[in-house]
Amino acid sequence: MSISPLNLKMPVLYSFRRCPYAMRARMAIHSSSLAVELRDILLKDKPVSMLDASPKGTVPVLVLEDGTVIDESIDILFWALKASDPDHLLAKTVPLRSEMEDLIAENDGPFKSALDKYKYHVRFPEHSREDYRAQGEEFLQKLENRLVTNKFLFGDQPTAADFAIFPFIRQFANSDRDWFDRAPYPKLQQWLEYWISSAAFKHIMKKRPLWSSGKTGPIFPKLERSETT
Repeated sequence: MSISPLNLKMPVLYSFRRCPYAMRARMAIHSSSLAVELRDILLKDKPVSMLDASPKGTVPVLVLEDGTVIDESIDILFWALKASDPDHLLAKTVPLRSEMEDLIAENDGPFKSALDKYKYHVRFPEHSREDYRAQGEEFLQKLENRLVTNKFLFGDQPTAADFAIFPFIRQFANSDRDWFDRAPYPKLQQWLEYWISSAAFKHIMKKRPLWSSGKTGPIFPKLERSETT
């Protein structure tokens, strides 16, 4: 998808700080060190320029200098890492890439559905909150099994899959933190703590002024990369 070129000096990323989809995009851009203009917005007050670029109105939205629009978070993640991958997050082989993509798809599909129903259970009275949590636990257990023998989801080094998935596990955990901290997933808890305690995550979650039309947002993350290394 593309729009007319906007004389942009660099790509523009529309983002909402607490959205897990936007978090994964910001994590990948941070790792790549590619410079983008960050436009933090409120979902209840979406700017016209973002809606012109992506009428579906969800974040993140990346607009490239030539007018190309990327409005799926996983596509932004791979756009950034394919352009620059200094931390070697991308899969080296086709089978491994396929396995990572399958795990991310399960996160974005069945697990995200269970997460939404667990978090907003009053909107889904067909089943109890505990039932929805149990549905989500199927994925938690799958991740726990992976982390028993590996520090990260696909070995002893982080990959794009870790970036893509941990914001959603964080959201699930925060839906009932007391329960999550007592749950029988010690390796998953350690893995999540690693990510939310990381300098990179603290950097991408830094509160920045909301963007307003006619202004230029801050350059992310290049000018502040030294803070997170």
